[in-house]
Amino acid sequence: MSRTTPADLILNAVVLGVGMHPAAWRLRSDEAFSSLGLPFYRRLAREAEAASLHALFLADTLAVGEENFERPNLGAMDPLLALAAIAGETSHLGLVATASTTYNEPFSLARRVSTLDQLSAGRAGWNVVTTFVPDVAANFGDAPLPPAEQRYQRAEEFVDVVRALWQSWSAQALIGDKAQGIYVDKAQVRAIDHHGPHFRVRGPSTLPPSAQGSPVLFQSGASDAGRNLAARTADVVFTAQNTQDGARAFRSDVRARAREFGRDPDRIKIVPGLLPIIGGTEHEARARKDTLDALGGQAELKKLALRVGVPVDALELDKPLPVERILANDAFKGSEGFRNAALELGVREKLTVREILYRNGGGHLQVVGTPEQVADTIEHWHAQGACDGFNLMLDVLPEGLSAFGSEVVPLLQRRGLFRREPRGATLRSNLGL
Repeated sequence: MSRTTPADLILNAVVLGVGMHPAAWRLRSDEAFSSLGLPFYRRLAREAEAASLHALFLADTLAVGEENFERPNLGAMDPLLALAAIAGETSHLGLVATASTTYNEPFSLARRVSTLDQLSAGRAGWNVVTTFVPDVAANFGDAPLPPAEQRYQRAEEFVDVVRALWQSWSAQALIGDKAQGIYVDKAQVRAIDHHGPHFRVRGPSTLPPSAQGSPVLFQSGASDAGRNLAARTADVVFTAQNTQDGARAFRSDVRARAREFGRDPDRIKIVPGLLPIIGGTEHEARARKDTLDALGGQAELKKLALRVGVPVDALELDKPLPVERILANDAFKGSEGFRNAALELGVREKLTVREILYRNGGGHLQVVGTPEQVADTIEHWHAQGACDGFNLMLDVLPEGLSAFGSEVVPLLQRRGLFRREPRGATLRSNLGL
């Protein structure tokens, strides 16, 4: 396990509503709607920073259909506004906001992320996604959700425009000479004059570079087009992987593609999702999981059915996934990453649907056990080259984050696997980019 070093292991806390488990809102100690207030986000930020985690990572949702008012929406708050509100609560925690290239405009989004980057002194990141939920389209007009190929064509150009805007100011542009009356060297600021099939943007950006130069680009997508976008542009890739072999194959593939694009593959960090359900003993952890499942009713089964693209009644708890039916669904428009992760786990390990629900936490790797077992999983995956770290999909917030920070992080630190203090002042430096 010599590959693992404190400088390498990346751990980010993902905020999905009040927790990844569908029944999180029923088990948590806070009142049902406390997540709508600023104190909820302030507490998460303080706890993530105290645990030396790299970033707080906020999801985004542009429609209510997936939760259907049965639980708190996973991304009801605008991530950029929520993160801006807590920027002053922290000094080294990264602030990563998810935003779709399908239903945004590049100049507006580039400006908003740059604003967060300036307000946080260089700690902002943008998680690039394309929208795959059909319900979202009706919130932005009459046109249906574009097919995946078109969404990724737009995304490629969108990211290029945003990066060009962020690079439209040279670091040497900032003069600030009060005596001479020279604020900015205008020769060091240029328009981008972009003319493409989807966008026309003159530029330049209204804001200069931050302390980290430009915000860190995260990317979530596992299709062929998504992997190409990640390999060409991303600093960090968020992926759903349930097996080490699948994770290693994904990481190797993205790194190989990056090399083909002329990039140093060591500059791309791969972070699968990890859902830890923690107990003092394995029995206590399993009791917590069983309690959540009982409170959630069929919620996890419905989520799995949605992720793999079949009706709920097609999934029998004590039988394997109906793989042929899943793969025969030509109309599937969901996330290929989530679907493939569930299929890989079920087929490779010959699991029933019930067993998959115990291992696949909403699409991500799930570990139900003691802090030591969670730490063992993190150490083993990282040491075996399956990942560069994890995006932590906490079961219940804030309790799940508190437990991870107080019980798992110290174990990782004592093993020499995780940092005890930040590497630098910016998100880019802390990620080793």
